Amino acid sequence: MLVDIRPTRSLTSMLSLLVSFLALAPALAADDDSKVIKGYDFNETIQSLDIAPRPSLYSGGFADCLRGGSLFNFSTFDVAYYTKDDDHTIFFHLEGASNIRKESLALHLSIQAYGETRFNMTYDPCKAHMDTLCPLTSDNRISAFAVVPLSADEIAGMPQVTMGIPDFEGFARIQIFANSTQTEIGCFQAVMSNGKTLAQADAIGTTVGLFVIAAILSSFVTAVYGISIPHMRMHYAHSFSVLIVFETFQYIFFSGALSVNWPSVLPAWWSNFAWPSGMFATHDLVRSISSFTGNVVSVSQVGGAGSVPINNNGGLTQQIYGRADANSGEKPSPATDLASYAWGGEPNTPGMPMPGTWPGLPGTLSEVNIPPAEAFTLALIWFVAMIGLVIVLIVLFKFTLDLLIRFKLLKTDGFNYFRSHLGGYLASALLRTCFIGFFVMTTLAMYQFSLRGPAGPTAIAVVVFLLFFVGIGGLAAYACYFRLRHGKYSTAPDSIRFESAKLFKKVPFVSAIRNSERAEQETAEQRRLYASVPITRIVYTDDDPNRLTVHQDAGFIKRFGWLSGRYRRTRWWYFAIYLGYQFVRACFIGGGVRTPLAQVFGLFLFEIIAFFIIIKLRAFEGSRNTVVAVWMLSIAKVITTGLSIAFIADYNLNRIGATAIGLIIVVVQAFLAVVVLILAALGIMSSWMSLSRNKEEFTEPFVDMRVKYFEHMQKRTDDLPAPPKPEETEPELTEPGFNVHNVRRAPKIEDEDELGEITLPQPGFTGQGSGSGQRSRANSASSRYSASGIPRAARVHRASWSSKEFAQMQTELMTRPENQRGNRSRSNSQRMSSASIAAVLATDSPGTNTPSRRPMTPTRESVEDTRDNSGTVTSETTPTKQGVSELDEKKDKQAPVENEKAAEAVVENETPVISKKTTDKTTV
Repeated sequence: MLVDIRPTRSLTSMLSLLVSFLALAPALAADDDSKVIKGYDFNETIQSLDIAPRPSLYSGGFADCLRGGSLFNFSTFDVAYYTKDDDHTIFFHLEGASNIRKESLALHLSIQAYGETRFNMTYDPCKAHMDTLCPLTSDNRISAFAVVPLSADEIAGMPQVTMGIPDFEGFARIQIFANSTQTEIGCFQAVMSNGKTLAQADAIGTTVGLFVIAAILSSFVTAVYGISIPHMRMHYAHSFSVLIVFETFQYIFFSGALSVNWPSVLPAWWSNFAWPSGMFATHDLVRSISSFTGNVVSVSQVGGAGSVPINNNGGLTQQIYGRADANSGEKPSPATDLASYAWGGEPNTPGMPMPGTWPGLPGTLSEVNIPPAEAFTLALIWFVAMIGLVIVLIVLFKFTLDLLIRFKLLKTDGFNYFRSHLGGYLASALLRTCFIGFFVMTTLAMYQFSLRGPAGPTAIAVVVFLLFFVGIGGLAAYACYFRLRHGKYSTAPDSIRFESAKLFKKVPFVSAIRNSERAEQETAEQRRLYASVPITRIVYTDDDPNRLTVHQDAGFIKRFGWLSGRYRRTRWWYFAIYLGYQFVRACFIGGGVRTPLAQVFGLFLFEIIAFFIIIKLRAFEGSRNTVVAVWMLSIAKVITTGLSIAFIADYNLNRIGATAIGLIIVVVQAFLAVVVLILAALGIMSSWMSLSRNKEEFTEPFVDMRVKYFEHMQKRTDDLPAPPKPEETEPELTEPGFNVHNVRRAPKIEDEDELGEITLPQPGFTGQGSGSGQRSRANSASSRYSASGIPRAARVHRASWSSKEFAQMQTELMTRPENQRGNRSRSNSQRMSSASIAAVLATDSPGTNTPSRRPMTPTRESVEDTRDNSGTVTSETTPTKQGVSELDEKKDKQAPVENEKAAEAVVENETPVISKKTTDKTTV
C-alpha cells in the first residue's frame, strides 16, 4: 500500500530549516557585533583585525614609567594580544600629545609575563604609516595604531598555559627614543589582564556585608534582651562575636600590608575584603581627599610634558626638551574605527605603584584605586561615619520598640531594661566600636608616619593614634584595676616545664605547663621532662573570699562588659592581652614598611609566640568563638606570614612559583572566610533560641537542641576545671577456656535407694557431665513431664529434696570410713558439690532483692524481669567459697522448717542454671 509522505517531508524540512536558523542566529549576531579594522604593520602592509571580541590579553591602567620624566602626555595607551586558531596578532593604540618641536622617533614595544620578557619589537613608526609620529611635532596631536601579525617563532615565549590563570601577572611597555640623540624620551607601562580575576567585590563583598549585618544583629539582640544582667551576659558571650568577624576580614586585607612583591592574584583576592577595613571610595571622594593630602594631579593623562615652551637652541636639551602645552596643536577627531572596543585602560591615579607590579600595601590599595597617601584619611572618615551610624541605629531601635509596645504589637517585657538604660547601651556600643577599630586605626596611623607626608595628615594621625592608644588602652588598664583593687599581690617561685605530650592524642608534641599548675592536676600520668625554666609567679589574693565572680558582678558588667563580656570567668582579663597583641601587630605592619626583612621575619616570630599563648589561654567562653579566634585565625596568620617570606624582593622568587604560593594563601583564607560566614549564619539560630528562652513551648524539631545548648552555656559559664581523664588500661588477654551455661540431670531409678547407698560423684564428674549423655540435678524439676517412660514397677522420684535430706546425706557421706582417706581430689569434689548445692538453695526467686545478688542497671533489670516471666533464669555470677560459707551460716541460723519451705519453693518455682567460667575444667 502506498502512503503519501510528502506532508511529513515538508514538516521535516521546516523543522530542519528552523534548527539551522537557530544555530546560525548566534553566528549572525556575532557577525553584526564584529568590527574589522585595517591597519599597517611594520612592513607597510595592510592587515585586517576584528577588534570587537575580547582579546586573550589586553591592557588596563597605565602610567609613566619614567616617574614623570616622559616628554609625552598620553590619554590612551592600549595594547592587546589576539589569538584565534593559528592567527596571533598584536594591536596597540596611542592617543596623546608632546611638546617636542620636531624629532624622528624609534619605538620599542615589549610584553612581560610572570617576570620574563615574552615579546619585544623595535620598529620605525614611519613604516606603519603613523603620520603623527613621523616625524613628531608639537603642532600635531598623536593618534596612532598598528596591527602586527606574529609568527610562531615570535610567540614561542608567550605562556599559553598561564592564559587561563586568574589575574594574569604581566605588563606592556612602550619606550620612545629620539633618533638624533639615541636617548629615551618617553616610557609608558600598562598592566595586562586575561579577563579572569578573583576580584569580585560586587559579589563577594556584598555577600560578606550581608553576613556581617546578620552577625551584628544576632549579637546585639542577645545583649539587649533580658532582665538579669549576668544572664544577659551569658547569652551574649555565646553569640558569635562581631569583633572576630571584623578581625578575620581585616586580617585578610592587611595581609597585603607587608613590604614584599605580591603576586597579582593576592591583591585581587584581598580587594574583596577592603570595606571592613574602611578601604573603599569613589573617584570623587578620592579626589576631594587628595586636595588635603597634597596629591593634586590631573589623572586625565599621564606624562611629564610641561606647558611652557622653551627654546634655548643648544645640546640635548636644545634638541628635545623644548616645552609646549600638552593640549596645543591641531586636534583632529580620533579614529572612529577604534571606538568599538571597550577593554582599554585609563591613566592611573597619581601616587599608585607602577602598573603590573604590586609592592606592599600600595600594591594592595591599587586594586581598590586608593593612593597610599590617602589611606589613613579615608579610613578615619569611614570610622567617624560608623560611629554616627551606630548611634542612629541604636536610638532608632529603641523608638521602634516603644512604638511596637505602645500599639501592643510586642507583648514581651524582655526589652524593658534596654529601653530604660539607653545611655549606658550607647556608651558601651561606641566603646565596643572603638575596640573593634583599634587595630586598623593604629596600623594606618603608623603607616602615615612612615610615609613622611604633609604636616596636616600626619598631625591628625598623631592625635588619632594617641586617642586609641591612651584612650582604649587606659580604659583596659582601669578595668583591670577596678576589679583587682580589693586584694593583695605576692610573688611565688615557679617554673615552666616543657614536657612530652601528644597532639590530637597521636602526634608527638612538646607542651609547656607551669609546675604549680601541674601539681594541681589530678593525674597519675608521668610525662618526660625536657627542660624547666624558673620563673616568678604573681599571686593575687582577694580580701573578700565571698566576693561575686566577675560574671556575677552586675556593676562590673555594666561598666566593662564591652571589654570582658565574652571571655571565661578565669580569663576575664584577656582583653588586655588582646590589645597588646594587636598593638604589636600594628607596629610591625604599619611602622615597619621601610625595613621589609625585620618586618616580615619579626611578625612571623611574633605570630608563632602569640599562637601558643592564645591556645594556652583559650579565653573565649563560646565554642564557636574559640574555634575561630583561638585555632583557625591564629593558624591562618602563621601560615600567611610564613609563606609571605618567599615574596621578599631580595630573594627574587620566580613569579610563577610566587603565584602558586599565592594561591595556597588564597585557599587558606577562603576556607577561613567560609567558616566565619557559616558560623555567623548559625549565630542567627542560637540568638533565636536565646530570645525564646522564656517560652515553655518550642518548635518540636529543636527542643533537644535547645536544651543541650542551654546546658552547654551553663557549663561553660561555670568554667569549672575538667574532671581528670580515666586512665586508659590495656585490656587483659583472655586465656583459652570454655563456659558451662546449662547443666541438667535426668531422673534415675537409683535415686529412690537409701541415701547411704548413693555413690559419691568421682573426680572429673562435672567435666563428663558437660558431655552428651551426662546431666546434672539442676533442671530435674522438668523431668516429671517425661515420667511415662519409666517401667510400671518403678516408682518416680520426688520432684524436690528438702534441705534436711541434703544435710543428712552430707553427714553420712563424711562419716564413712572410706571417705576419711586423704584423697585431696575427692575432698575437693565434695566441697564443690556442697558449694553447688548451697548455691542452688541460695538462688533468689524472681523479683526478690537480697544481698547475694549483684546490683543491676534498670535496663538489665527489665531484661531479667522478662526472663523471669518466661520461666527461665540465668545466673551471671559464680558462687565463691566466701559466698558459700556466708550462705551456710545464714541457713544454720534459720529454722529447719523455713529452710525446707524455702528450698522446695526454689526448686518448684525456678529452673536454676549454674554458670562457671574456667580455663581447664569445671566442677559442679
